[in-house]
Amino acid sequence: MNSETTYLRSYTLKKEQIPPVISEDIDDYERESLKKKIKELLDQQEAVIVSHYYTDSDLQILADETGGCVSDSLDMARFGNQSSAKTLIVCGVRFMGETAKILNPEKRILMPDMDANCSLDLGCPEDEFSKFCDENPEHVVVVYANTSAAVKARADWMVTSGSAVDVINYLKKKNKKIIWAPDKYLGEYVQKKSGAEMLIWQGSCIVHEEFKGKELASLRKNHPDAKVLVHPESPSSVIEQADMVGSTTEIIKAFGDMNAKKFIVATDKGIFHKMKELANNKIIMEAPTAGKGATCTSCAHCPWMAMNSLKKLLHVLKTGENEIFVEDQIISSAKNSIEKLLKFTSNNQSIGLANDA
Repeated sequence: MNSETTYLRSYTLKKEQIPPVISEDIDDYERESLKKKIKELLDQQEAVIVSHYYTDSDLQILADETGGCVSDSLDMARFGNQSSAKTLIVCGVRFMGETAKILNPEKRILMPDMDANCSLDLGCPEDEFSKFCDENPEHVVVVYANTSAAVKARADWMVTSGSAVDVINYLKKKNKKIIWAPDKYLGEYVQKKSGAEMLIWQGSCIVHEEFKGKELASLRKNHPDAKVLVHPESPSSVIEQADMVGSTTEIIKAFGDMNAKKFIVATDKGIFHKMKELANNKIIMEAPTAGKGATCTSCAHCPWMAMNSLKKLLHVLKTGENEIFVEDQIISSAKNSIEKLLKFTSNNQSIGLANDA
């Protein structure tokens, strides 16, 4: 295999940059009252909810009940782009709201909490990343969806976990050298699968980085009949033990398709809601986050995703606060990298992309 993997500087968030995981405490009466008011305002404002699998189950249920979308970041972007709604309420993290605005500049994009960020986004500052790209102009710049609008504007391609290997294989066939950012674990996984020559930015997801290989092996020993489903943002010691590695959507599909009773899942536990809807008779176990070097900063749940709630959703619909704005120049540049992915994933033959990047 002719490949080269070069690692850039490491980005580790300080403890004070990571908020605590806080869940909304409401009873059934208040929940139904909030949902009723939200539904009325959604109708009045021609608005729709676009929610990620990692958000609270209340938000996922409400999105489904009101004709919205519950999915991964790629299908969230695609749904928002195709929806006739004038307002998109993005329940997720900031880069998802920015992506929605980039693809729908004419629409109003609201978020329940503007502080809902992402460790991968925070770990890839646009100024430093752009400088590095300028120093390596012979490389195609490929960035993960979990990045700011400004970083996407600097990129040639945006990818998601489900599309990354296919896109990198496509670029490798064109003999392209690649800058990859920001997730180092996903980058290592993609590089191993493709054999492409890559410069890998050293960011990480605070949720997936906590999964422990040694402790997973111990859990598997106690449950030898369990299938292991792993998101590729996880450490290699965890990925190596997987029966299936894939995106959130792919994990849910595998859970439904596999003929097994028990599953150990290494991704944000917000996904369990959709998994249980699909097959409630199956047993789901969290992959271990405890063990040597563990901090349990998130305990398999993103603290920024947890910032989304029914109360905050109602508040932004009432007030119009927390609207996402992106500069026109950034929209123009970032849209190019995102639309390449949308075209690529909708066309297995990659027609029309022969001269790209």
